[in-house]
Amino acid sequence: MATTYESFCLHTTPEKFYIEACDDGADAVLAIDRVSTEISLTVRKDIPPSDQSQPICGIMGTIRMVAGMYLIVITKKKKVGDLLGHAVWKAVDFDIISYKKTMLHLTDNQMQDNKAFLSMMNHVLQTDSFYFATNYDLTHSLQRLANTSPEFQEMSLLERADQRFVWNGHLLRDLFPQTELHKFAFPVVHGFIIMKSCCINGKLFEWNLISRRSCFRAGVRYYVRGIDTEGHAANFVETEQIVQHNGGKASFVQTRGSIPFYWSQRPNLKYKPKPQINKTVDHLDGFQRHFESQILIYGKQVLLNLVRYGQCFSFCGVSNIGVLYVAFDFHKECSRMRWHRLQILLDIVAETQDEFGYFLVDADGNVLVQQEGIFRSNCMDCLDRTNVIQSLLARRSLQSQLQVSDIPTADWASVYITWADNANACAKQYAGTGALKTDFTRTGRRTQLGLLMDGWNSMIRYYKNNFSDGFRQDSIDLFLGNYSVDEVDLTTPLRELKDWKFLTLPIIMVVAFSMCIICLLMAGDTWTETLAYVLFWGTASVMTFAVILFNGRDFVDAPKLVQKEKMD
Repeated sequence: MATTYESFCLHTTPEKFYIEACDDGADAVLAIDRVSTEISLTVRKDIPPSDQSQPICGIMGTIRMVAGMYLIVITKKKKVGDLLGHAVWKAVDFDIISYKKTMLHLTDNQMQDNKAFLSMMNHVLQTDSFYFATNYDLTHSLQRLANTSPEFQEMSLLERADQRFVWNGHLLRDLFPQTELHKFAFPVVHGFIIMKSCCINGKLFEWNLISRRSCFRAGVRYYVRGIDTEGHAANFVETEQIVQHNGGKASFVQTRGSIPFYWSQRPNLKYKPKPQINKTVDHLDGFQRHFESQILIYGKQVLLNLVRYGQCFSFCGVSNIGVLYVAFDFHKECSRMRWHRLQILLDIVAETQDEFGYFLVDADGNVLVQQEGIFRSNCMDCLDRTNVIQSLLARRSLQSQLQVSDIPTADWASVYITWADNANACAKQYAGTGALKTDFTRTGRRTQLGLLMDGWNSMIRYYKNNFSDGFRQDSIDLFLGNYSVDEVDLTTPLRELKDWKFLTLPIIMVVAFSMCIICLLMAGDTWTETLAYVLFWGTASVMTFAVILFNGRDFVDAPKLVQKEKMD
């Protein structure tokens, strides 16, 4: 299998960047011209003397901003573990380096825009969930890798990668056409990876969990919902559970993704904005596009719908395209702490899960069993409720896998709290906070402390979804290439003038509320006078608040880089 170089050194000169491969026996050097932006291959002896040299862990890619091109490199990495003997790394720190030696060619406004774009790139890079391997393909499941041709195995990691999960694909667009440069770059996945060595009754096995977040229709909670015209679902994540024991390997794959229709739920200062179904498009066409691609990749599909939108699925006729639809109103069934009722859903799908099975390979590399289908789960956000259900299905699969390996299952639940960590990672990437209901995932029961933590996280979500998610969405769109800075026209939509209401009404509300409090604390000569003042300022503050709430969309932090029709 083709691999990439593992270690590098970046040499910076006024004319070029030289990225030297530092592996044993390597002599290749990647040269990037800082003026023409041309990328070429050279050798070590061509590197001129440089005062600026630093070891780096890899190349994330390049991107154009207002000031020109920038090189993004990984400067620090942390080992997650070994998967089938291959090291898997988390990218911990990055550096964004300008091709330009000075910013004097920019106006003041352009400088501000460039600084904003740099802040966006840093925001995405600091999400703490980028992973890579230099000699293993993290973008594919074990089953997909096992069902490939010898020609596929000889491709570079960039060529063979599943593009749904390559988060630096846009950043590597200049390197991709030149196959001779592929040993200098590797695909980076976004999501969650953990690897644990476990021992039950003296029997050792490796337990791995890999969540791959799709870069198609990527974004944040309220600004990216539903599907696009290609059938790509928002917040689509493929999660694979891998067990290794005595050379044998077992894999169980599930997916999650937004409700596969054209719908939106834009923030408007209300705690739960009303979802809006697009009434001008063909939902059936988008629905079929989504599941046709899912069936092609994964086989049979069971759609686990955990919210009350069954009439939409009935309208689209899921059975007509080979999808088994299972509805389970999570909130209704498990209200008042009746979480034992989740067993109802598990009992409903138990036979189907046994039929689908999981991927199993023996120590000699022989494929014993293929996973014939997957469970695709969704709730509104595809986070908290979805993660609970996925963890229960994966737990059931793990129990079967351990039994096949003759490992007792009486004391294996302790390894399973990691599913709560997976929930937190996925939730932070989409909603901005850790997941809710993780006390159940960790302990198997709901607790009062868990409810309090859910309340706290819900408050933080409310604030972020209304007042910072526009910036987060812009950051993702810039990073993935959904928005590109024009090389000729450097004007950007960042400096959007706010309506007068945005500044005036909040000031009026704060002043009126403050005056109401002051009148209560500093009573007048008579109670009627005090009451009159309190009623006047109280009414003013309430009416102003009502006007702000009515015009809620004008007060939230909305994305600026992508057209409105893309977000709805």
